[in-house]
Amino acid sequence: MGSNVYLAYDYPVLGAFWTIMWIFLWVIWIFLLFRVIVDIFRDDSMSGWGKTGWLVFTIVLPFLGVFVYLIARGKGMGRREQEHAQAKMEETDRYIRETVGTTGPASEADQLAKLSEIRARGDISDEEFRQAKEKVLHS
Repeated sequence: MGSNVYLAYDYPVLGAFWTIMWIFLWVIWIFLLFRVIVDIFRDDSMSGWGKTGWLVFTIVLPFLGVFVYLIARGKGMGRREQEHAQAKMEETDRYIRETVGTTGPASEADQLAKLSEIRARGDISDEEFRQAKEKVLHS
């Protein structure tokens, strides 16, 4: 019974190259497969049956399914990705504007308008209003 023990010098450089190449191709393949699956779910123009069909095709025959999907619908993948990124950016900008608008420092005009409302309701006297107004204008 012979025991095969491979040492570093028993593994040729070309063999190491091909091993690294196959690992690289598998990583790219898995990345591409998940990109296609995400794109299938992200596409709002496709019906539920269409999404189901593409998903089953991609899972049952992954190599053929992904390549056919890329040929048939690959051109729109970039557009859908851009639309998704744009929507996320707009949502983030809207959130920032709302957050800053509600918790940020009010302008002098806003503060004076609030003081006028408080004085009109009778919550502060004319003297308190004058003092608060001076404080706002000189701060």
